[in-house]
Amino acid sequence: MTTSTGALREATGTPLGEPVLEVRGLRMRYGSTDVLRGLDFSARRGEVVAVLGPNGAGKTTTIEILEGFRMRSAGDVRVLGVDPAVGGERWRARLGVVLQSWRDHSKWRVRELLHHLGTYYAGYSTPERRRPWPVDDLIEVVGLAGQAQQRVGRLSGGQRRRLDVAIGIVGRPELLFLDEPTVGFDPSARRDFHDLVHRLTDVDETTVVLTTHDLDEAEKLADRIVILAGGRIIADGSADELSRRIARESEIRWTRDGNRYVHSAADATRFVRDLFRQYGDGIGDLEVRRAGLEETYMTLVRDFEAGRSASAVSAFEEAL
Repeated sequence: MTTSTGALREATGTPLGEPVLEVRGLRMRYGSTDVLRGLDFSARRGEVVAVLGPNGAGKTTTIEILEGFRMRSAGDVRVLGVDPAVGGERWRARLGVVLQSWRDHSKWRVRELLHHLGTYYAGYSTPERRRPWPVDDLIEVVGLAGQAQQRVGRLSGGQRRRLDVAIGIVGRPELLFLDEPTVGFDPSARRDFHDLVHRLTDVDETTVVLTTHDLDEAEKLADRIVILAGGRIIADGSADELSRRIARESEIRWTRDGNRYVHSAADATRFVRDLFRQYGDGIGDLEVRRAGLEETYMTLVRDFEAGRSASAVSAFEEAL
C-alpha cells in the first residue's frame, strides 16, 4: 500500500497510523437469531479493506452498523473516533456511501445535482480537507465530463453507476463505503474506477471499506480482506497471506527444449533458483502460481461450512 506524505494530522480527522474504524465484540441479534457473533477488526487511514462472504454471512448488517444506520446488540464500535450509534451531522459529513443502486432525481442534470449535493458539505470544510469536491473536477475524475449537462434519467447504466460514485465522494470523505461499486461497468470503466480508488487512498488518504462478490476486484484493490461466514470472521489478512493458509505449495510451470513442465514446491524461490542454476537460459515461459483469492475464499468458506455441519451432527448425536 502507498501512503501519502502529506499532513500527518487533520483538525477533524484521525492521526496518521491510528485506526479509522475499530470493531470489538460486535454482536447483532434479531429475536432469537444471532446474525453477528463477536466480530473484531479495524482499518487504518488510506487502507482498502474488502469485506467478503456468502449471502447471509452478515456483511450488510455489519456495514449498516458502521454507517450508523442500524443499532447493534452488543460490542464496541468506533468510526472516526465516534460511536456511530450517536454520530451527528458533522461526523456523518466525513463519511461517503456508494450504494448498489440510487435512483432519485432523474430530472436533474448531472452537474447541477452534484453541485446541489455538494453545498450540504460546505459547512464542514476544514483547511486540511476542503469540502465539497470542486464539481467540475469531480465530474472529470469519475469520467462524466461528456454528460455534465445531461439529465440523470437519460444516463446509461454504466454512466449512472459513475454518478453513484460521484455522489458518494462529493464531500471528500475520510471513510468511504463501497457496496458492489462496479456493477454494470465495462472493462474500461472498471479500470478507471480502480485508478480512482488508488487516487483516493494514495492522495487523499481516504480509507475504503469495500463489499463485493467480484473476487478479482477485491484482490486487485484490497490491502486487507475480511471474510465473514455464519456471522463470524473466519479469515483476516492480505490476499497473499490468506492464500498461504490454504496452499502450502506453489505451482511452477516452465518450458525447456520444447517440453512443458509443472512442479509443486513449498519454497518456490529456492526451486526456481536451482532450476536456473541447472539449465540457465534453457528455461522459458516461467510462471509461479499460488492459489488466487477465489480459490482461497471458496476453500475457507467450504471448510467453515463443513466444520459447522460436523459440529451440528455431533451435537445432535450427543442429544440422542
